[in-house]
Amino acid sequence: MKYKVTLNGKTYEVEVEQGKAVLLDEYEALAPAPAAAAAPVQAAPAPAPTPAAAAPVDLAAGETVAAPMPGNILRVDVKQGDTVKAGQVLIILEAMKMENEIVSPKDGTIAQVVTSKGSVVDTGAPLVVIA
Repeated sequence: MKYKVTLNGKTYEVEVEQGKAVLLDEYEALAPAPAAAAAPVQAAPAPAPTPAAAAPVDLAAGETVAAPMPGNILRVDVKQGDTVKAGQVLIILEAMKMENEIVSPKDGTIAQVVTSKGSVVDTGAPLVVIA
């Protein structure tokens, strides 16, 4: 089999057969052809709009249920206006590859859902408000 190998600016043509290698030719490597005319520079795309700030939490509306740890919201099982019982699962929060159930601390009505599926939350971030 014949091979062309370029090394340190020189091209070598080598023939290899059953463990024997024979140098057939050696010559200076050709410099790469100059690049075609550069494409016109396009203006950078406009930055993505920043997401709207989270809805303000109305603390006067009731008790805020906060995230006990940082993580990702996998599921929100309640919506505004739902009636909940103490111990009912409100949200599933993934942290360190574990699914954690965030439960209602009391009976009441959901006054506000502050987070949504797919959100990333920090410790203490408000999740829902129960009136």
